[in-house]
Amino acid sequence: MLLSTLLAPLFVLATQTPSTDSLDAYVRALMERRHISGASIAIIQDGRIVYARGYGVASDSARTPVTPTTLFQAGSISKPVSALGALHLVEAGRLSLDGNVNDKLTSWRVPDNAFTATEKVTLRRILSHSAGLTVHGFPGYDVADRMPSVVQVLGGAPPANTPPIRVDTTPGAIWRYSGGGFTVMQQMIVDVTGTPFPKFLEQTVLRPIGMTSSSFEQPPLPARAALTATGYYADRKPVRGHWHVYPEMAAAGLWTTPTDLARFAIEIQQTLAGHGHGVISPAMARQYLTAQKGQSGLGIVVQDTGSRLSFSHGGRDEGFDAQLVAFATTGQGAVIMINANDNSRFFGRVLDFIGRMYAWPPLGPARSAPAGTRAVPIDSARLASYAGWYEFRENQMITLVPTKTRTGIETLTDGLPDEAFLQIDATDTARFGSTERGMRIAFQRGGVVWRLGEGPPNERTVPRLAPQPSSRAAIPDPDGALTARIMAALVALRTQGTALSEAPDIPAGTKQDFTGWMGVTQLEGLTTPVFLGEEDVSGRGVRRHGSDVARVRFYRVTTKAGSTYLLAHLTAQGSLADFDLVES
Repeated sequence: MLLSTLLAPLFVLATQTPSTDSLDAYVRALMERRHISGASIAIIQDGRIVYARGYGVASDSARTPVTPTTLFQAGSISKPVSALGALHLVEAGRLSLDGNVNDKLTSWRVPDNAFTATEKVTLRRILSHSAGLTVHGFPGYDVADRMPSVVQVLGGAPPANTPPIRVDTTPGAIWRYSGGGFTVMQQMIVDVTGTPFPKFLEQTVLRPIGMTSSSFEQPPLPARAALTATGYYADRKPVRGHWHVYPEMAAAGLWTTPTDLARFAIEIQQTLAGHGHGVISPAMARQYLTAQKGQSGLGIVVQDTGSRLSFSHGGRDEGFDAQLVAFATTGQGAVIMINANDNSRFFGRVLDFIGRMYAWPPLGPARSAPAGTRAVPIDSARLASYAGWYEFRENQMITLVPTKTRTGIETLTDGLPDEAFLQIDATDTARFGSTERGMRIAFQRGGVVWRLGEGPPNERTVPRLAPQPSSRAAIPDPDGALTARIMAALVALRTQGTALSEAPDIPAGTKQDFTGWMGVTQLEGLTTPVFLGEEDVSGRGVRRHGSDVARVRFYRVTTKAGSTYLLAHLTAQGSLADFDLVES
């Protein structure tokens, strides 16, 4: 990636600040539609923060309004911030970008194996998610739980709730997201400096930049805890104790505000132009924004070049989502934080709106105009045949249902309305277009073809998993023995430990991914299921946790949380590759 343009004049002054009334109305409408309790936004224009506003409430029970000083968990946006601390030590000569991290680690060492015989885990590879290290992310810990040390997390030792962090592919060979790698980096920083991680980041990154509301302390100290929002899951139930605690601070432990993260983005912009606070040098900032593997820079996602060069990162902790986007040379950007796990296009929609307001350079490919224009009634039976669950991407399902007006199809994400698709051609009721962007869908046997823009590169088939279970009545179970095996596998997932490791009907990849996963608590109180049907999905390319899914069985069940529906994703041998509890 060429960065020669980064030392050109940094900002072009805007002639007029746009009115934000329309933005406020748009955000509030989206929040109401998606049942998001609280949001906070900061906008960067001409290298300064021109807008900082809170929306909604920090807690549904207390009804405390969100303000620009309300604290949210940043999730994985912790990574680009903590990366600056590591790069600061590199420039001080205390860490090496390309040396073996085991040369600096003293409290714990990356276990060597056949994968590390010739290639080593390095800081550059950790920051660019190419070190071959395991553990994608962390669920955190209930505030009432016993907290593990970072060394216990690294080793997967109790009371850690995630597997040990190990090298399971040759370092440098592939890009694979790893929060575990950043936890290795966290321990390396502590070993080298002898300073607690939150204090080190406060001294070297947060305070110099002016991020005075931010901290990596886990849990937050009482004065900051009083300013925190309550997190809400995708089903909009609150996180017990308001939020989880993350000893994996470098990967997921930052408490902050959009205003402070905007200051962080401005610091990167200014450092590139030679005007930063000296956390890292302009030369290191250029490396920070240079793609190392895929779109990963040194802890940040980078895209495009020249005046369109942008850097970004998203974040998710239990009950909190966040998104940061900024342009390297134009002095523009925005940060959005919400106290909900929301799987819709909420962030994308708001960023698109802000981008139009402030005349941002394009973020990624140019968006084509909306495709859906015909709001005409369609045969109800045909629309109902399209309704169901689809595997949008591996381990991410979406629901397609008829619109209330029966004039099209809409997606339900997290059980809430998301995007509407209207009929394109009066003679072809299998083709629909989005009402807000150039997305087209076409239903076919076994799935739906999604196309954004024009041409085959932007087209892919999304396989169908199951009809809406709520549309099916109970029928006799043709294979009660298989249902019993499914139930035994679910009990093993919930029980964990030896019950999971020795379960005969759970594939190895599923065992590995579910070990220590706190989400299996949703299986508490699971009752005998009522069989509703099954769908043959063999040949549709559905995979879960490394296994091909051949069929999906659907049931009505009751758990501790109430009545719901179970989708059991099975291999050809009848092993349980995965499960989903869904509302409809």
